[in-house]
Amino acid sequence: MKKILYSILLLGATLSLTGCKDFLDPRNLSNPQDAETYFSGNPEDLRPVAYDAIRYIATEIQMLDQAADLFINPRAADDGTFSMFQVTPDNNDVANYYKNVDGGINKANAMIYYGGIKGDEDLVAEGRFLRVFGYYYMTQQFGAVPYVDWYIQDANRNYPRVPLDELYPILLEECTDLYNNSPLPAQDHNGSASKQAVAAIAAKIALAAAWDLDTDLVDAAKGTYTVKSTDNFRLAAQWAEKAINGIQLTMSFADKWAWWNEGNEEEIFSAQYDRNGYPGDKATGGHSLMNNYIAYFGNCVQSGLKGTGSGGTNVASAKSASLFEKGDTRFEGTFMTTMYNAPKDDGGNANWELGYMAWYNQPEDVQKTLPVALRFYAPETTMEEAEADIRQLVANGQAKSFATNTYGVNLPFAAIITGTEVTQWFFKADGSMPTATTVPYDEFYREAANNGTTVTKYDDPNCGAVTGSQDYRDIPLLHVSEMYLVAAEAYLLAGDEANSLKYINAVRKRAGAKELGSFGAYEAPYTTSLNFTFVPLDLVLDERARECYAERNRYFDLRRTRQLVRYNLEFSRFMKTVADMSNAQGEIKWYRPIPQAEIDNNTAISITDQNPGY
Repeated sequence: MKKILYSILLLGATLSLTGCKDFLDPRNLSNPQDAETYFSGNPEDLRPVAYDAIRYIATEIQMLDQAADLFINPRAADDGTFSMFQVTPDNNDVANYYKNVDGGINKANAMIYYGGIKGDEDLVAEGRFLRVFGYYYMTQQFGAVPYVDWYIQDANRNYPRVPLDELYPILLEECTDLYNNSPLPAQDHNGSASKQAVAAIAAKIALAAAWDLDTDLVDAAKGTYTVKSTDNFRLAAQWAEKAINGIQLTMSFADKWAWWNEGNEEEIFSAQYDRNGYPGDKATGGHSLMNNYIAYFGNCVQSGLKGTGSGGTNVASAKSASLFEKGDTRFEGTFMTTMYNAPKDDGGNANWELGYMAWYNQPEDVQKTLPVALRFYAPETTMEEAEADIRQLVANGQAKSFATNTYGVNLPFAAIITGTEVTQWFFKADGSMPTATTVPYDEFYREAANNGTTVTKYDDPNCGAVTGSQDYRDIPLLHVSEMYLVAAEAYLLAGDEANSLKYINAVRKRAGAKELGSFGAYEAPYTTSLNFTFVPLDLVLDERARECYAERNRYFDLRRTRQLVRYNLEFSRFMKTVADMSNAQGEIKWYRPIPQAEIDNNTAISITDQNPGY
């Protein structure tokens, strides 16, 4: 996939929904007849264009992870428009999401159309998969959406919304045919469609269908519901097992996400990037996920740390910071636990390679000579263990604050976050042993350079600068351990707790967490109010939070399982009542709004079709 990724994109070929201006490239194919002639004979040139559309889904932050329980914007007045349930139909993020994902579906349809003209069954099958993939993301954000299974080449704008009870079966039938009858390969770990990827997306669609069609909400605040049928839940479990395909979770969590291990056996489908193959300015050709899900560390150029916006981007909430249980290796496999402050040049700029990147690019003996900007201990770490480690840093001369350097707010420091409290040690200018202080978590994230967390899942050791779109790591969108948890959720709702717990324990065992004998044996490591009573579904959602942290699926998880309101009431800093997540008529905002532009431009949709709450 990497070899062909930029071959046609270099020509500037683009597809949109406008028909008469579908093809704009140096070949002067803007004339539809020229385009028909060219792509009928060369439909494979549409392949990278259609796959490239997946990148938007892979990197969207706002709509996929906010309004959930795992992230905050600590230096901002609130947690953002989405987390505050203040999104409107004319919101640009909503409009762009709808346009880009819908446009990606049309690119897939073009791939199917021109592949069919040439008789390229492989290309047609890949296009069908990409179409289903796009519709999964559309339905989870907007519910019922227009379903178009042909390439739009005219000015028709009459596309009615298709109800979910009609649309989900269409998508699942497509998956069944692709899995049983298409020429797709059994597996592909390089970003192309495969039957394993078909099974994985089918599992997620069937699980969504089971919740949306076969459960009834009883009480939004309590997250209670009734199950009317288990058929789709069992179907989701079957598809998940097909996607798992007997693969055991044998590699460590850290190795699974290691930068040097892209395309490993657990990776089912991913958005692809290639620094060496990118033909343009490499500072702008990648993505910026490396600089998301992190705290704000001041002037990143001067400190050599990763840079983000002044408010931080989706920083770990108090729940996230204390989510990982004793022995769970996913904590260190998800967060950077040691960051270094780099030496500066005469201009006051830090050496990136001796700052944040030292963890990846410098040998251990060099790392032991660098001043530590932040040491972030796992929640299980004892005071004695932390202070022994800090004493070693003092002995090495690494725990020294330099007043002339710009490290950000109150850096450098070491910290342990446990429950609602943080124990921290601020390094001294003379390098002597600091004294521990304990503060409430809400004080820590406001005053101590936010909470210091930074996610490593997308770190690119070859990134040449602290900011910008210079991250060329592939972005996994479907992977095996998530399928374990899809199976666990599906079996739980189907009434088969034994099989559900089997898949949960397989994920926990790989992570080093304690295996559970029952759902009742689980004790959450984070703090909750007396109003929050744990149920078996919470264990599934906690495992998804630990295993799939920062993978842009948390909003889907909470909306799908009918826990969106309950979790916001418990864990949000701002949502205090159901009314905070509803409109004036009392309609809860379960979905994002249909964009006003879609209502204005689609003659089959009117304001009466708008989602409840808007």
